[in-house]
Amino acid sequence: MSARRIAVALACAASLLAPASSLAASSVGTHEQIVWVRRAATRFVTAELTRNGAEACAVLNAPMRAVKHGTSCERRWNAKLTALLRKHGERAHLRAQLHQIASAAVIVHGNVATLDLPSPLIAGPNRFLWTENCWMLEG
Repeated sequence: MSARRIAVALACAASLLAPASSLAASSVGTHEQIVWVRRAATRFVTAELTRNGAEACAVLNAPMRAVKHGTSCERRWNAKLTALLRKHGERAHLRAQLHQIASAAVIVHGNVATLDLPSPLIAGPNRFLWTENCWMLEG
């Protein structure tokens, strides 16, 4: 292999590593914490895309999963997701959000974590709470 080909191969390899290193630099927390937060966000957005209210509720913090006015979390979210996905462009927005999660900065401070996305997962900041031995989305 020529020196030029080796240099090109090394440059390509370095460019593949650069996003990971810059991503690691922008996130704060242990590798495991960051992965867990992203996994919870991915699980939530995937549940939205598939209209799976039960799966969406499985990621929500306990107060958000409570029965309200006689209606279960799953039933509320199934109705919410049906209405949401009827809106023009919402599926595309959720798919974009799903891709953004992989590179979004995660900031963990104690038992609270935030995920830096251009748009909220629910409403307000994309905030997760370490509870029930996992990261749960707060609204």
